[in-house]
Amino acid sequence: MSSAEQAHDRAAAEPPERVGVTDEAARMIRRLTDQHGPLMFHQSGGCCDGSSPMCYQLGELRTGDADVLLGRLAVEGVGEPVPFWMSSSQFAYWSHTHLTVDVVPGRGSGFSLEAPEGVRFLIRSRLMDEGASAELPPQQR
Repeated sequence: MSSAEQAHDRAAAEPPERVGVTDEAARMIRRLTDQHGPLMFHQSGGCCDGSSPMCYQLGELRTGDADVLLGRLAVEGVGEPVPFWMSSSQFAYWSHTHLTVDVVPGRGSGFSLEAPEGVRFLIRSRLMDEGASAELPPQQR
């Protein structure tokens, strides 16, 4: 089997990574985890801050059938991966993109845990790598 065929077989067996985190956002996640315990993200869509990723204590926001688990952020120094959820209607628009959680100065509105720190999380996106599926990822609850 050629190396190209082996790479294709691995890609077929592993779902594509849909969400990542910048170093700066990872530092903020570590800080918030130290303050609040395990965390989760949810991006609901809508307008204004509703389209920004919101950070909550794990389990503070209930997810359901209308939400998609895009992935779990592995952040060095954080004991357990941080789940990143998105509403399925929002995922319909973002299904072809890889999302990266970043953090910038400024305050968003809402109840996201980083707001008192004078920063806000935001999403940077790029097109998924060629050949990556745009279908809904399997739920990993």
